[in-house]
Amino acid sequence: MMNQNKWKVISLVVIVILLVVIGYFTGVFKKSNDYSIVYLSTGEVYVGKLKTFPDLRLTNAYVLQLSKDEKDPTKNTFQINPIKDAVWAPESLHLIKDNVVFYGPLSPESQIAKTLAEQIK
Repeated sequence: MMNQNKWKVISLVVIVILLVVIGYFTGVFKKSNDYSIVYLSTGEVYVGKLKTFPDLRLTNAYVLQLSKDEKDPTKNTFQINPIKDAVWAPESLHLIKDNVVFYGPLSPESQIAKTLAEQIK
């Protein structure tokens, strides 16, 4: 009788741990307004809301384009263009993991985050 209760407790703990892990990977615990940056092996840089499960998917995406500053060619400037304004205008980008060099959360203090906040207003 005691052995059955022990297995029930262990099973319950395993189920709770699995639910937490699944929730983490599906983004349940992620704030809805968090943006991530994704750098691809092609040199393209995207910013958007990243989901990592079941595959890498970017929604509310922007493409980051760097260009030389017209006033000072030694400096770079950047533009953030919404993907929805592109000719092909996808609702989301499904990324191939092998092409992703790195991805990570965008700091709210970064220049890109500040630019996004201004564009969203």
